Amino acid sequence: MKNIILSTAAAALLLVSCNQKNKEAVSNTPEPKEIASQSYACSMHPEVTGKKGEKCSKCGMELTEPVKPAAAPQTDKDSLTVKAGTKTAESGFSIDAIVADYLALKNALTKDDANLASKAGKKLYAAFNTIDPGSMDVKLKKEYLDIADDAKEHAEHIGANAGKIAHQREHFVMLSNDINDLLKTFKTSQMLYQDYCPMADEGKGAIWISEIKEIKNPYYGSDMLTCGSVKKTL
Repeated sequence: MKNIILSTAAAALLLVSCNQKNKEAVSNTPEPKEIASQSYACSMHPEVTGKKGEKCSKCGMELTEPVKPAAAPQTDKDSLTVKAGTKTAESGFSIDAIVADYLALKNALTKDDANLASKAGKKLYAAFNTIDPGSMDVKLKKEYLDIADDAKEHAEHIGANAGKIAHQREHFVMLSNDINDLLKTFKTSQMLYQDYCPMADEGKGAIWISEIKEIKNPYYGSDMLTCGSVKKTL
């Protein structure tokens, strides 16, 4: 009987000890850190940020788009001016003429001038045809020709559709992607900006390349000239 009483007492003490340790463990568990407040941006003017539901200072729309954390700095691999581009520039190959004609086309669209855009499109098409990629190595030459073939098609459509600015702008979306791809590999002599319009291409969003930091939207012209934001410097 005495042994039973001692065993029961020991078990009770052990239970109390375990409960005490559990309480200490719970009390010592660090509280979760407070989640940082989420910022939101205007869908038409991503540079305008604030709390969800606040009004955009530019267009009055509510801020509804969650702002993503800043991306990590680009590595040399991701940079839009890579060593391959430097090499081709040293060998005499340059895309400066292509970029200049593309920018002229872009500026015509910002002014809603379909006729001027048509002339710029024809000139850009000719620029692609006059450039000789023969000085490049085989891999770079293939990359250039693949991009150029697609870009020429869109430049040709823009040139052939004077007076049809909506159709020109549809092809300008894809042409801008081609020019952006060229700038990932081949060096240019001027500072450029990759801009973004969230409303372009039927709300899917589209980029364009600009020589000025100020936003002048080629997809909407005078209707929404300042819609968009600078995504990166090239």
